[in-house]
Amino acid sequence: MSEALNRRGFLSLAGGLAVAAVSGCGSGDSPAAPKSGGRLRAVFAGGGAKEVLDPHVQSLFVDIARHKAIYEKLVELGPDLKPVPRLAAKWEPDAQAATWRFTLRDATFHDGKPLTSKDVLYSLSRIADPTAPERVAQSSLAALDLRRCKAIDERTIELTLAAPNAEFPALLAGIGTQIVRDGFKDPTEPIGTGAFRFTSFEAGRSMVAARFDDYWDGAAKIEELQILSADAEARANAVQGGQAEYANEMTATFARTAEAGKTVKIVAAKGSTTQAFVMKVDQPPFDNPDVRLAFKLLADRQRLVDVVLAGRGVVGNDLFGKGFQYYPAELPQRERDVEQAKALLKKAGLIGKEVEIFTSDASAGFVEAATLFAEQVAEAGVKLKVTTGSAQTYAKDLLTKGAMGSHRSGAMPIPQYITDRLLTKSPFNVTHWRRPAFDAAFAAAQVQTDEAARAAKYGILQKALRDEGGILAWGHPDFLIAISSKVQGVQAVPPNTVDSGRFDKVWLA
Repeated sequence: MSEALNRRGFLSLAGGLAVAAVSGCGSGDSPAAPKSGGRLRAVFAGGGAKEVLDPHVQSLFVDIARHKAIYEKLVELGPDLKPVPRLAAKWEPDAQAATWRFTLRDATFHDGKPLTSKDVLYSLSRIADPTAPERVAQSSLAALDLRRCKAIDERTIELTLAAPNAEFPALLAGIGTQIVRDGFKDPTEPIGTGAFRFTSFEAGRSMVAARFDDYWDGAAKIEELQILSADAEARANAVQGGQAEYANEMTATFARTAEAGKTVKIVAAKGSTTQAFVMKVDQPPFDNPDVRLAFKLLADRQRLVDVVLAGRGVVGNDLFGKGFQYYPAELPQRERDVEQAKALLKKAGLIGKEVEIFTSDASAGFVEAATLFAEQVAEAGVKLKVTTGSAQTYAKDLLTKGAMGSHRSGAMPIPQYITDRLLTKSPFNVTHWRRPAFDAAFAAAQVQTDEAARAAKYGILQKALRDEGGILAWGHPDFLIAISSKVQGVQAVPPNTVDSGRFDKVWLA
């Protein structure tokens, strides 16, 4: 059975779609009782030849979805980005959070072999292999001291860190941390413990997988899963035309159109991503904290949400991760104050001057948001000149180009966001926020084993970022998924969490 998206965004089919009986699925209907059987076709943004089957080499949503179907992690993230058990049934740290003991579930690989501690140790060693730098979890798991990690018995492992870290379980939930079989060598022949067994794969087109009846968390309802690649327009055409049952990462414009009909439903994870403008705190004029604050005060956040996101989101408060674990919700919402901003800009000598914002169409809404923000800044007597760069290289270019730029982040734990973007040696530090005292305070928070005390320390750090840092987080867009009215069981959760892009609990009504 083969199928692929053609240029018009529809699927060329060989063989029919077997589904269970269809029940009424209007937006106000009660969910139908779960049914078994059928094939579900899920379409994601594609990466062409860059798509991979190796679970330790991934970055695209389509890769992550394929790997989630076949493989599993020890730990996943819940909807609030807190760690939840998967292949690890439980874990416990020592008093210093330097050594962690994990107990494995009674799970089985697709070839019938049981999951053991050896598989976990092999997987972690494979991820850490210095000869394969493309394995994406290497940096996040660099704290592991593999020489001191060991199997206690067949289903118990002890993982030792080079330095204490109370957030270690969340690191095991990161991208590219799936568990493979001991001795796994050939990614083109995937064998995991996931809900679906591999059938076939063609990069840039599709992967087919069949239900694994011995899955430890209960066999999937659907018999076959097909994960396909396509751009946004093709995804929209496929789900509207009945050629796919699930379409990932849809636009607010499409959602508005789809909701006017009866064949497609929108599942929205409210405010689960972040849109921001970023200011380099070591470059003029943003090396002046008064200018950074002035620009934050000039943002009409609700207007940006209403126009750029078509109302599909919530306003931001110059911090990442609204609603996630450790987010300091008690901080007052920053409101627009043009007069105060003018006073600060006058003091800085910036009235009548031009400032450049470097943006791109690398992400939907970047250019539109920058253009609208330029109008808002102009009310204070400053010209914000919008310049655009290459979409293909923008993420890398932003590290060095432009005193101000556009930023988007998906869901991840707040400590991971800080680690990746806000420490002196962070690889993606686009604001150039480099404060040794901040680094030291963050390190001190991470070794705090009492969660409430750790949260309090993180709260202090985030207040400093909001008041002094270079992130102007104006909004948190909804993450939008389109599904056929036949599909039931899809959860409205942030991306990169346990129930996102997950199909073993989904069924066709």
